[in-house]
Amino acid sequence: MEGVTVVDHPLVQHKLTLIRSKNISTKSFRELLKEIGMLLCYEVTRDLPLTNVEIETPLARMMSPRIAGKKLVFAPILRAGVTFAEGMLDLVPAARVAHIGLYVLRISDFIANRKRSLQWNIS
Repeated sequence: MEGVTVVDHPLVQHKLTLIRSKNISTKSFRELLKEIGMLLCYEVTRDLPLTNVEIETPLARMMSPRIAGKKLVFAPILRAGVTFAEGMLDLVPAARVAHIGLYVLRISDFIANRKRSLQWNIS
């Protein structure tokens, strides 16, 4: 499927197995999620474009690759995604973080709000 990265690295698979255990503590869950975030960051940044820049080392000037373009932005889907982002920020501390929150509106709430709105308009 285009645009989907399947990460089947043994470390990720192992950590996913640990995280799925019903007996895992909250602390261990959070730590594993952060570690998985680091490993995922490594995979999803694999194809970032690079540009050569001139730097000065202790011995001489040289051309060296650096990530091209503007700063990266991580946009975790709230709750567990925030902990993923923490792991990613450990690898790319200059990245910006955007937040995406979702709101679930039950159909019954929608209908109730609509009825109140109609009653208000009729009065």
